Amino acid sequence: MMSADFVAAAVLISFGAVLGKTSPLQLLVMTLIEVVLQQLNEYIGVHELKVSDVGESMFVHAFGAYFGLAVARVLYSDKVEESNKEGSIYHSDLFSMIGTIFLWIFWPSFNGGAATGDEQHRAVINTLFSLTACTFITFAVSSILHKRGKFEMVHIQNATLAGGVAVGTCANMPMGLWGALVIGTVAGILSTVGFKYLTPFLASKAKLHDTCGVNNLHGMPGILAGLAGAVMAALATADDYGPSLQEIFPARGEESKNGTASSGRSASVQGGYQMLALIITLAIAIVGGALTGLILKLSVFDGPDDDDLFDDGKHWEVADDGFDGCDKQPINDANNMTNM
Repeated sequence: MMSADFVAAAVLISFGAVLGKTSPLQLLVMTLIEVVLQQLNEYIGVHELKVSDVGESMFVHAFGAYFGLAVARVLYSDKVEESNKEGSIYHSDLFSMIGTIFLWIFWPSFNGGAATGDEQHRAVINTLFSLTACTFITFAVSSILHKRGKFEMVHIQNATLAGGVAVGTCANMPMGLWGALVIGTVAGILSTVGFKYLTPFLASKAKLHDTCGVNNLHGMPGILAGLAGAVMAALATADDYGPSLQEIFPARGEESKNGTASSGRSASVQGGYQMLALIITLAIAIVGGALTGLILKLSVFDGPDDDDLFDDGKHWEVADDGFDGCDKQPINDANNMTNM
């Protein structure tokens, strides 16, 4: 069940990049392909490279984000930018915040669920402190970037969670509370600035439309997590880790067939393998996503017409009333869907 939860998270993240621009059939085909590639990539990282990624920030968040972004780039159409149906309304923003609060509370369990003992204890605490620092800095940066000093809802709904992503790879490592606070702070700044400036830049210059900003919440923080994990692995010593060293990094202390301990990998070599796992993850995600996008462009998998972009009405019975001003607002709340 835990493994299924991780895989489902990767698919959900990828959906965030293409939401409102794909049909249910396209999403189904995309899911079937991504599940296979995500599990293949994780097998390579965990069993072949023997790297540590307890919170799956590389294998779930970074993979899911850049797989979805690659699909979105291949499926890009100028009509996407011209559509006026993408957006949110006041009520949906409030509803989406319920999802944000749930994820904030859930994230320590997500990062620590696969660990045991002291590792799990560290994972929960490190994630909590990283999320806390990230939340503080997100509110601050959101206000600074607004010309009138106001908070932007999209930042609060998303960037406040980036600290949980960024600390995921090394959450079970003894980084100290200051380490978790630094990672959460950097993640909050990176994500908020990304939502403010990078998302519109990619849409206008690179023709990469990211519906839910998964690059800002999952992609860049996922890369930050991989880098943090590589640094922590390269600095890991038996004095700091104790018995946890071999538990977190099995290749550091493998035993030979006669039962005697071998030296295994050095700290720097383990750090190199962590970096290699991140690079392989990005490569499989981007190439796999691009090929999947080409498959989805086949006529047999018809996407939505230009008039149906960001419109739920073609596949769902959508109420015409129930909220004041509903008929004047966008039908599809694409920016907030991944928070639920």
